Amino acid sequence: MNRDITNTVKYIGVDDTDIDLFESQYIVPNGISYNSYLVEAAKIAVMDTVDRRKSAEWWANLTAALNGRTPDYLVVQHLEPDHAGVIAEVMERYPELKIVASARAVQMLPQFFEDTDFEGRTIAVGEGDTLDLGGRTLQFFMAPMVHWPEVMVTYDAKERIVFSADGFGKFGALSHSEEWACEARRYYFNICGKYGPQVQTLLRKLAGLDVAMICPLHGPVLTENLGYYIGLYDTWSKYEV
Repeated sequence: MNRDITNTVKYIGVDDTDIDLFESQYIVPNGISYNSYLVEAAKIAVMDTVDRRKSAEWWANLTAALNGRTPDYLVVQHLEPDHAGVIAEVMERYPELKIVASARAVQMLPQFFEDTDFEGRTIAVGEGDTLDLGGRTLQFFMAPMVHWPEVMVTYDAKERIVFSADGFGKFGALSHSEEWACEARRYYFNICGKYGPQVQTLLRKLAGLDVAMICPLHGPVLTENLGYYIGLYDTWSKYEV
């Protein structure tokens, strides 16, 4: 699947409709999506990769979106294998590319890719740090334990997009159309549910941003009535009815 989110942001993720159990424990009768995005400016940033089980489809989407160009950065918001499965291959194919990730993620990378040399290939970012793509700036906000300790989210001020990592994710492939809240709630409580205080911290950070769109790592891109989705996350993370 390859489509435009905006004129300068492309969706390059994939659906997985062959999987029975997400993370080998959660029933997903309608599959799951592994979302990945391409942000275009003078320099190009790829936002996360996908699970290795769908790497061939992802490579096809990335290649089509690049249209002969070369990416400059791979932004790693979350190191869980369903989003980081293709990192080593990306580094091998694009030897000038730099990995941009939280300091904690940079420390953890060698644990996941023991045979990959990360020396000189990483940029560790912290709270509020920015990355200049040439006329376009990405800003990073740390979101530890939403739902791993290395997680961060990315804000693109040009398009007013938050790339929200696993936050605002949902079970179900994008090819399957259904109401958002039920499977998003089941995803939230299984994946992020016990980290309500950390989700509250992230919501306070998002409240200070001008957000027009939320691009999660699972499920649909959220473009309308964002108050509805944010309000549900606020309720769920406070453990209210």
